Amino acid sequence: MPAYITGLGCCLPNAPVGNDEIESVLGVVGGRPSRLKDVVLMRNGIQSRHYAIDRHTGEQTHTNAELTVAAIRQAMAADPNTAPVQLLSCGTSSPDQWIPNHAAMVQGLLRWPPCEIVSTAGVCCSGMTALKYAYLSILNGATTRAVVTGSELASTALRASHFQSQIEARVDENPFLAFEHEFLRWMLSDGAGAMLLADQPRSGGPSLRIDWLDILSFAGELETCMYSGAVKQTDGSLRGWRAETQLTELLEQGYLNLSQDTRLLEKNIVPVAFRRSLLEIRERRAMHADQVDWLLPHLSSEVFRRPIAEMLAACDFAIPDERWFTNLSRKGNTGAASIFIMLEELLTSGRLERGQRIMCVVPESARFTFAYLHLTVV
Repeated sequence: MPAYITGLGCCLPNAPVGNDEIESVLGVVGGRPSRLKDVVLMRNGIQSRHYAIDRHTGEQTHTNAELTVAAIRQAMAADPNTAPVQLLSCGTSSPDQWIPNHAAMVQGLLRWPPCEIVSTAGVCCSGMTALKYAYLSILNGATTRAVVTGSELASTALRASHFQSQIEARVDENPFLAFEHEFLRWMLSDGAGAMLLADQPRSGGPSLRIDWLDILSFAGELETCMYSGAVKQTDGSLRGWRAETQLTELLEQGYLNLSQDTRLLEKNIVPVAFRRSLLEIRERRAMHADQVDWLLPHLSSEVFRRPIAEMLAACDFAIPDERWFTNLSRKGNTGAASIFIMLEELLTSGRLERGQRIMCVVPESARFTFAYLHLTVV
């Protein structure tokens, strides 16, 4: 029994924030404008993004669950079928709380009757693992109608006040944030995306048939690259927040930051993990580049575009630029939501034709996981 995406929706909170406005919204850390911001923004190619923060008061305007619900309602409005949803599968790396899980909070806001729910963790691939759960549920006949989401609320952990304790703890030795803590302030933003899945295509409009979805993790071979709730040790291991006996250490040592080891990122994300995963998936699925009408790569930064193109060509899988689709520069890096937001824009753009094939690639640098999704327009 095939599975189809019959509706797509997204929610990007508040007005777009341009590059010259970021610190006026997130705040200035330590009373000093960032020395790193312009360098990171020049490389990542993002021109605007969205934050769930009031630019005048600095207060949070949406929860992650509220963003997710808005995206779900848009996705469901795209499909005239009003049959009840049997499964809600949600992926995020930034839930509003640890317990209850994110899907439970989303269902609560929707006020849906009893249904199966699941929440998947991780970073960018958490939306894809949520999709795989729902996809397999439809394939095996357990579910005929499901909603899948990917969402992120990064901005609340990027505000200057979040880093104040770190600055105060070492103001005499270094009044600036460490690179691995500041880097992601200029890379991440907020948003949610949703898919409505069914065992039949929708009537009166195009649907996307899910042909396959494969996920590969390299955690058994590569050390941690992105992390939160921990600090990285000199030997590459992580010291988790539960190991600390003093709560003040959690803030002062950056346990609650989302941090990135950029040295590992550039060394491994494209030449190792992307290349090896592509070669394995290509062989497993007998794929050829001429079978891909649209390539949707989740890019965290435009700096990776050329290395990816060169790697694809070296693997005999070159895809011309005109068959790539991204919206990073306009909608930012929304992590687990990014691929949902890209698909929603492409589907509503009028550029898709029946029979076209779409390959989505979602890399996750946390410990190097890749998800590959193949769709056909029907």
